[in-house]
Amino acid sequence: MSKHRSKIVRLKRGARIGEAGAHPKVESKKAYHEELDALQLQLLQIQRAYHRNGQRAMVVFQGWDASGKGGAIRRLTEKLDPRGVRVHSIAAPSEEERSRHHLWRFWQRVPIPGRIAIFDRSWYGRVLVERVEGFASKAAWKRAYDELNEFEHTLIDDGVRIVKFFVHIDPEEQLRRFEERLRNPYKRWKLTVEDIRNRERWGDYEEAVDDMLEKTSTRCAPWNVVLGNHKWHARLDVLRNVVLELGRGIDLDEPVLDPEVREAIRTRLGLSIND
Repeated sequence: MSKHRSKIVRLKRGARIGEAGAHPKVESKKAYHEELDALQLQLLQIQRAYHRNGQRAMVVFQGWDASGKGGAIRRLTEKLDPRGVRVHSIAAPSEEERSRHHLWRFWQRVPIPGRIAIFDRSWYGRVLVERVEGFASKAAWKRAYDELNEFEHTLIDDGVRIVKFFVHIDPEEQLRRFEERLRNPYKRWKLTVEDIRNRERWGDYEEAVDDMLEKTSTRCAPWNVVLGNHKWHARLDVLRNVVLELGRGIDLDEPVLDPEVREAIRTRLGLSIND
């Protein structure tokens, strides 16, 4: 496992996201890449074990616009077998999805045995953007806290492991990243009118985030707050915690070669295998 301590924060009940603390840095580029490579290899070993044992996991990302969710997800998946992982980028629901219960579309994305699903935004939109922008009634988003907890408890009881991250940056860092995107023609597409409008309602969103973290951080599915002002450290913190949580109690030893396969290799291919 990682030799460095995670800086993931689990806020105490009643604490505010703005009180999460100072944002740490990685000591050097060399240290970043060394730990990144080691963590990605560990996660690949975990993915192999999940495939062999038919286990399932869901990794959930919420966070401010431009907080680095996509970059963290890219580092998570970079060395994984793409056949065993699926990234879901969650946008506004379609007309058909709006006609059903708000969790219906997420039930369709629960991974099958042996797979890992990663969510770039998730079912928490009901108590964040839908609450703030008025897309859900007050009664609906207030009711949703219990619905979300029950949804996750049902999945966990069925053997799914869930890891939840909220990537936090401060308003000054967000503005700096917006400016960076404007200067880079390859990143300008990332900045939308919705991003600018959401920034103008930072206080409203912060209140919604605080309520979400307090009401839906449960013993079996706690929220992990990633201090994201410094991207390298945030990415490592995500990987450290995914490796820790998904690898907990998992047998990572490679399986012994089936004796029948070993014999076929020896007699039909003329090869020998040394254990």
